[in-house]
Amino acid sequence: MRLFKKILQHFTKPDIDWDDLEETLISGDLGIQLTTRIVDTLQDRGGKLKGEDIVAVCREEIGTILGDDAPPLTPNPASPRVILVAGVNGTGKTTSTAKLAYFLKQQGHSVLLAAADTFRAAAIEQLQVWATRLNVPIHTGPYQSDPSAVCFEAHQAAIRDGIDFVLCDTAGRLHTRHNLMEELKKVRRTLSKQDDTAPHERLLVVDATTGSNALAQAKEFHKALDLTGLIVTKLDGSGKGGVAVAIKNELGIPTRFIGTGEGMEDFQPFERKEFLEKLV
Repeated sequence: MRLFKKILQHFTKPDIDWDDLEETLISGDLGIQLTTRIVDTLQDRGGKLKGEDIVAVCREEIGTILGDDAPPLTPNPASPRVILVAGVNGTGKTTSTAKLAYFLKQQGHSVLLAAADTFRAAAIEQLQVWATRLNVPIHTGPYQSDPSAVCFEAHQAAIRDGIDFVLCDTAGRLHTRHNLMEELKKVRRTLSKQDDTAPHERLLVVDATTGSNALAQAKEFHKALDLTGLIVTKLDGSGKGGVAVAIKNELGIPTRFIGTGEGMEDFQPFERKEFLEKLV
């Protein structure tokens, strides 16, 4: 059930059970920090409060945290714009990379895919299938080759061919595995050798249904990559999405794109106004 709708249906009497409200907000994945702030704000107001009052404060606090929508992705003036996509297994990382490629192509931009998940032969094949379907070029390396080298060579090819965007699909990895996070740092360092500002975007794919675990993932990936944004998947009817607010509140990382279904078109830039409406 959508968070605001749940609040309106549950808190119909003026005597609020504060523990109950805290549990409701935390179950909506808003995180402990924001939940505490909302409850404190309501308690400071005093008087008789109902669901409508709670929703009004939630909407105001969430809107303030989310801030202005992020600017659209645009090509660099004289060199490819490199986007590094990371995430744990099962979040829809490779599919999201393909959807982003489709989105950018629909905007009239040229795209090159880099299959940097070299530890699963199936992952390379999966991205090759997407590249064929989208009719975009792809750079691959041998199975179990160095993912940094794959990204470096893809970047080289994009510079040579005048490609607008390079999308590097990295291997899914547990955020708790130190060696795998160090590998991501190496990919980032290697990409910067041809352009010291690359990778220009470092996007983490998170699953909206995983709640507080997505926040824990974001914290560790942010340490390794200094993330510039999120791609939040599985926002298609789960009623979730609060994790995007919690991550922005605690880490300052904005949501750049959302996935709302299985189709290529079920992917769009994040818009604060629409997000707040859907929380109802």
